[in-house]
Amino acid sequence: MPVFLADEQDVDVDADDLVALAQRVLAAQRVPADMEVALLLVDEDTIAGLNRQHLGHEGPTDVLAFPIDEPGESPPAGPAILGDVVVCPTVAHRQADERGVAAHAELQLLTVHGLLHLLGMDHAEPEEEREMFALTDRLLAQHRAAVVEG
Repeated sequence: MPVFLADEQDVDVDADDLVALAQRVLAAQRVPADMEVALLLVDEDTIAGLNRQHLGHEGPTDVLAFPIDEPGESPPAGPAILGDVVVCPTVAHRQADERGVAAHAELQLLTVHGLLHLLGMDHAEPEEEREMFALTDRLLAQHRAAVVEG
């Protein structure tokens, strides 16, 4: 499952783990193996610009998802691109401090969150939120268990 990572910021991250996590999530969600995903790690100015341009919100945010193709609906002759997940590690680190969790755990959470948005999940309604966050927890637990097993 092609997951491309572009690290365009200055915070040290475990990029290999984020790519492995994304691949594991996509496989668990039965996304076709030929679908591509881009995971972009950006600085606060970049994500603030994207947030303003695409959502009309001011200031930096933690994660944005930009879906392109739905699984199974890409034209046969063209590339199958699920979409882009844009994460701001600086914001993630700040949130991790506020929540009392490890910074990498926050980056993992945001990566899964963004991927689920690409797959059409949302959390606007209470039931959707429960479903999305429960799935996020399960996917993170599966990834962490797989990493421990080695």
